[in-house]
Amino acid sequence: MKTSNQRLLIEQADRKLQPFRNLETIVIPSKGWINTVRAAMKMSLRQLGNRLNISPQSVKEIENREANGSLTIKSLKEAGLALNLKLVYGFIPMHGSIEEMIGNRAYELASEIVARTSQSMKLEDQENKEERLKKAIEMKASEIIDKMPKYLWD
Repeated sequence: MKTSNQRLLIEQADRKLQPFRNLETIVIPSKGWINTVRAAMKMSLRQLGNRLNISPQSVKEIENREANGSLTIKSLKEAGLALNLKLVYGFIPMHGSIEEMIGNRAYELASEIVARTSQSMKLEDQENKEERLKKAIEMKASEIIDKMPKYLWD
């Protein structure tokens, strides 16, 4: 049975992720945020390098790594601080919420389990009706959501 602690964790995670939903439509600049902000402030590579205690070439390398997605969060945070910016990051669930993701995966898994059982019964000439299969899937999905078994994400 899904414990109240597990339910609380899911609810808290969903609440923490909720503010990021508004950022879903933001497009990251092709040259990255560091380059975009630095250019907007008319700050040279040398000037930003001085603030970070690195060479202008190293600043350019940081900008390139951000643009291609290989910059560490630590380096991004440091560059942001040098630009008087605060780094904020988070995740946005692709489909609704964590609770919905669990429900969708449970339904998918339940469908597979019921389909295997149904196939065995069909081979034994005991085929189930569509309505009964749907009900069995819903019941199995509910059981999976309630128990949150380790195989849920296998």
